Amino acid sequence: MLGNTFGRFFRVTACGESYGDALLTIVEGVPAGMALTDAMVQAELDKRRPGQSKLDSPRMETDQVKIVAGMLEGKTTGAPVGMIIYNVDRHDIHVKQYRDVKDLIRPGHAEYTFMVKYGEYADWCGAGRASGRETVGRVAAGAVAKQILLREGIEVIAHVIESHGIKARPLTFEEVKKNYRKNHLNCCDLEKAEEMIADILKIREEGDTAGGAIEVIARGVPAGLGEQVFDKLRATIAHGIMSIGAVTGIEFGAGFDAARSLGSEWNDAPYLDEKKRVRFRTNRSGGFLGGISNGEDIVFRVAVKPTPTISKPQDSINMETMEEKPLAAITRRDISICPRIYPVAEAMTNLAILDALMMTKGLEYFTRIAPKYKEMSKTAWERGEMG
Repeated sequence: MLGNTFGRFFRVTACGESYGDALLTIVEGVPAGMALTDAMVQAELDKRRPGQSKLDSPRMETDQVKIVAGMLEGKTTGAPVGMIIYNVDRHDIHVKQYRDVKDLIRPGHAEYTFMVKYGEYADWCGAGRASGRETVGRVAAGAVAKQILLREGIEVIAHVIESHGIKARPLTFEEVKKNYRKNHLNCCDLEKAEEMIADILKIREEGDTAGGAIEVIARGVPAGLGEQVFDKLRATIAHGIMSIGAVTGIEFGAGFDAARSLGSEWNDAPYLDEKKRVRFRTNRSGGFLGGISNGEDIVFRVAVKPTPTISKPQDSINMETMEEKPLAAITRRDISICPRIYPVAEAMTNLAILDALMMTKGLEYFTRIAPKYKEMSKTAWERGEMG
């Protein structure tokens, strides 16, 4: 199985399954001399840990991380950073529940495609590598990237903006920060959050699940990150986000409003701020021009599918006997994926931005760029604004 590494300069490789012994993450490209502790990574893992509310899966994983490589006396050495998170809530009764339906196609899950790809060797226990459980490794790696980006004045934050058709009002970055994680759904419109949570709990009683949407904002990203064609920062972020199993769509800035707009309505007009830096009066492009960061907030929204495991009977097929058969799933599940997917989106965004930042700064070293242009690509730390 390929496709378990993300990034070029800041590279993350992860392995581990839903019901395996542990999940492991190796992070390459971590600079030497950086303070990094288990607690720093744990703070991010705790955001996606299951079993924290009635909205989550009742699976009681502790998600305790241990940094096992790349450290010496509390500082990174420049060697790959290795992390391990053990699975602790994987009892025989849960394995049996999966074994009983291992030959059935669970609608909305990856069983069919895994069976086609790997045959009788496909991992049927908890969906294996296709389980949302694999995102633990992403979040652990994203936590390392976050520590580096914060030093540069770059901050990434995500929040729930829609659940089962109930939409939050538009919020400023400051409002999102103020209300971040003030409820189990992490909807920063606190009034709408109550309505969303009540609706999700009602859906839970009906044996069903709910979809939703999250918004991600990255502030402090300098202009000039990303490459010209296939490695545009926008494309790399989209790659990372769309690789999350529950994500079904992404739109940057004003997104699909472009299809209904005139050029005169869509274009973001530039101006010079008080420091003679180029800024843009609007941000319909979501912080990009040519797929490269333009210095404004990177803003995008992500559609999240309903959890495919539900308690209602569904049509299925037994792949062993090739007979149609109904499926009534009884395994553990999140009623909504939204309360636990936002830290995964934050992590993948952190990883994509840091990888692009390292690539750009490396290129700048060998490129003789005129100072007035180079100023636009400086991070807050390089401008001396980080204290």
